[in-house]
Amino acid sequence: MTLLIEQLINGLQLGTMLFLMASGLTLVFGVMGLINLAHGSFYMVGAYATALVTATTGSFFIGLVAGLAAAAAVGALVELIVIRRLYHRPHLDQVLATFALILIFSEGTRWLFGSSPLWLNPPALLSGSVTLPGGLRYPIYRLMLIAVGVAVAVGMYFLITRTRLGMRIRAGESDREMIGALGVDIARLYTLVFAMGAALAGLAGALVGALQSVQVGMGEPVLILAFVVIVIGGIGSIKGALYGAILVGVVDTLGRVFLPLFFRQFMSPSEAAGVGSAIAAMLIYILMAVILAFKPKGLFAANE
Repeated sequence: MTLLIEQLINGLQLGTMLFLMASGLTLVFGVMGLINLAHGSFYMVGAYATALVTATTGSFFIGLVAGLAAAAAVGALVELIVIRRLYHRPHLDQVLATFALILIFSEGTRWLFGSSPLWLNPPALLSGSVTLPGGLRYPIYRLMLIAVGVAVAVGMYFLITRTRLGMRIRAGESDREMIGALGVDIARLYTLVFAMGAALAGLAGALVGALQSVQVGMGEPVLILAFVVIVIGGIGSIKGALYGAILVGVVDTLGRVFLPLFFRQFMSPSEAAGVGSAIAAMLIYILMAVILAFKPKGLFAANE
């Protein structure tokens, strides 16, 4: 039972980080209709900027702000230079152009910082662990990640539903020509939305960078999971991104831990580890296929 509770919390922590990635990705697609394969590169930019500034200043929190700002600034620059030319192009052109951006970011980062990973330690304030109800000890930093994910989800909800900017974003999802005719600067709105999406990805990379190494290409595996999340939740839906992220995080985490244990009941330990790991790797895609079989548009509609 202790192991189950611990892995459920781990799955929730993974889910909240996936939400930061997926919410920006689904926001950009919902408003702009843009398939952005380079979204994982902003995750990497946030992680690298945080690691470098933290090493320079000695403050993780200054590094975190720097990572967030760097990802937003790079996102705005990319939108102005490259993405703005792709809005009225076919999706295949968008895929090819943003895939090229992945290569440019990866090789540029390798050229600037080398291939060796960087290491980012959690701040002393958030190191150590706390005792949860039931006697389970759990790292404070991972609990902080869950709290940040929840806070961002609440903030996104109020931004989208309670602010003038959110009203324009929702209108842009529904009828971008009409809001342009009403005097809204579409180009500025698109730049702002793209920078917001990049900032969310950078925040996720900055936070996760303290749990793993910061290295070239670290955003691509997370990008794949983020696409699974928005397909399950519903493309363009922030609520769907939240529910889909938590679902994917919990299912993936529990599958990787408990499937090998399950197969060990009637297989040798080595066979159980191989079979369990293989099925666990496919589990979220099986989940996606099952959900799409019953709800082809995902769990929630675009404006939910």
